[in-house]
Amino acid sequence: MTEPFPDIAGPDTLARPEFSIDELAAKTGSTVRNIRAYQDRGLLPPPERRGRKGIYNDAHLSRLRIINRLLERGYTLSNIGELIESWERGNDIGSLLGLETAVATPWSDELPDYMTMPQLLRMFQGNFSRRALNKAIELDVLRPEGMRFRVPSPRMLHAGAELVRAGIPLEDMLDVVGHLRANVEQASDAMVKLVARHVFDRYGEGQLPPSEDLSSLADLVWRLRPLVEMAVLPEVARAMANSADQHLGDRLAMIMEHLHDKDGSDNTTD
Repeated sequence: MTEPFPDIAGPDTLARPEFSIDELAAKTGSTVRNIRAYQDRGLLPPPERRGRKGIYNDAHLSRLRIINRLLERGYTLSNIGELIESWERGNDIGSLLGLETAVATPWSDELPDYMTMPQLLRMFQGNFSRRALNKAIELDVLRPEGMRFRVPSPRMLHAGAELVRAGIPLEDMLDVVGHLRANVEQASDAMVKLVARHVFDRYGEGQLPPSEDLSSLADLVWRLRPLVEMAVLPEVARAMANSADQHLGDRLAMIMEHLHDKDGSDNTTD
């Protein structure tokens, strides 16, 4: 087993979100009925009880995502139950779920928010057309939930509002987000495949790593998160610097030249 990455960050550095059963179902594409059925079968631990309210956390989220993946691969609920029982009998379940949590936990500490249409209109000063709304929903910037919208990334939404105030049309900006999304997903996919191919595949395709390696693998995935950010942000900064110089540098030079010419003409005497 390779040595883990240097001690940069661990699971405790990310906020631990909490969910109601409805929020858990929406986040995993499941249903409340299915979640309760999984609990009844012992596949999913019960929630924490706070009064009459059940509180779910990222451990439930990661377990539910694994169940969904196994179902997609053709496993039945009975098969999944047998797998979980097997892990527990082998005393590997704690380490295995630690690795499961490292893989499935969202790669951002940003918590989602909710907004109504009147709030969106106020935020964007009325510059929020039907086309922009449809595009935002298509890009998962907004998710309709009843009479309001779930905002997965409030930071992105607030950045968009500031750019709109600067005079950039929202529809054009969302088109750029669409192009960016495709490029980022391609780069992210390639980077994660490197980890899968050079670290996980050494155990054989579909094979469970030995229990003594599970915690090290989980540690590696947690440390991959800040390392990816360290690698990506400089590339974004480099690309922005090049684009700013290319598209804004000429305009700045023209403005300076115009000011110089104007200053020269003002100093000309008859």
